[in-house]
Amino acid sequence: MSVPLRLAITGCGEIGRWMALFCRLNRRIRLVACCDRQRPVADAFAARFRIPRAYDDYGALLEGERLDAVYLAVPHDLHFEMVVAAIEAGVPVLVEKPVARTLDEGREIVRRAGAAKVRVGVNYQYRYDTGCYALAQAARQGELGELYYGRCNVPWHREADYFASGPWRGALARSGGGTLLTQGSHALDLLLWALDSPPRAATGLTAQPGLSKVEVETLALGAVELESGALIQISSSMVARPEQAVTMELYGERGTALYSNRPWPHARFRGPRVRRRRPPAWGVHALQRSLEAFRAWIVDDRPYLIPAAEALPVLATVEALYRSAQSGKVEPISLNRGA
Repeated sequence: MSVPLRLAITGCGEIGRWMALFCRLNRRIRLVACCDRQRPVADAFAARFRIPRAYDDYGALLEGERLDAVYLAVPHDLHFEMVVAAIEAGVPVLVEKPVARTLDEGREIVRRAGAAKVRVGVNYQYRYDTGCYALAQAARQGELGELYYGRCNVPWHREADYFASGPWRGALARSGGGTLLTQGSHALDLLLWALDSPPRAATGLTAQPGLSKVEVETLALGAVELESGALIQISSSMVARPEQAVTMELYGERGTALYSNRPWPHARFRGPRVRRRRPPAWGVHALQRSLEAFRAWIVDDRPYLIPAAEALPVLATVEALYRSAQSGKVEPISLNRGA
């Protein structure tokens, strides 16, 4: 068996707790430290998950521990500085999506990681979801024929306490965006990956029904044109009541792929006979598989599906959708600096 990955968790909130649980279930990962700016939170987290050391200073964590990697589950406006600090310390990073609050920050992370030869992964875990992976691979392997268009719908619901418990979520300068960036980008990333073509232009609309006291959108609709000529339609919401299943549809020359995450994540195919492929990592949940795949990337040099550069197209697309919602025009998308 491989030597266990010595991992530290920074950000001891809800997603951090899930990842800590999955770490405890994986004998190939050893949680050696945790960090949160609120020391009582860090101490309680360490006690709950039997983590040897707790910190309230991220710099002290990087300096004081012998780490193989760090996992970041922190507000979006902290992603850039914390990822860069880890790169400068030579510590690989798994960061929650988005890779950074802005595309420029994301590009700089990719540049610095490449120059320092430090691996940075982004936890767009839908790529490790069983149904999403089957859909994307059927498309990428040509089993649906030429791909015409995809649709995704994320009809989720959030109450006011979602923003009260994390005020940064409702502050545009800190979060970078609302439902489109925080929830919808998972499905958008998956369809961009499945269609396997760079995004070229976007048209978007945003609104704030239900939660008008926040600065970010709670409803977003958009259309994206790809270089291949294929189109993507997206809707993402924090105000669907009751919350509904996440769905994706992919339409091609030879057939159609349909995804839903309820009652369990699954894909159905209409038309061609499709080979059912499973994600290249073990686990009962997409988060667990993403974590194990990241470990294998760092320890065993196996490919990880979302290195930082792979997270730039969806961030560029989201930014273009936001620009379009402001300008009322079709906005171009460029992945190249300065374009």
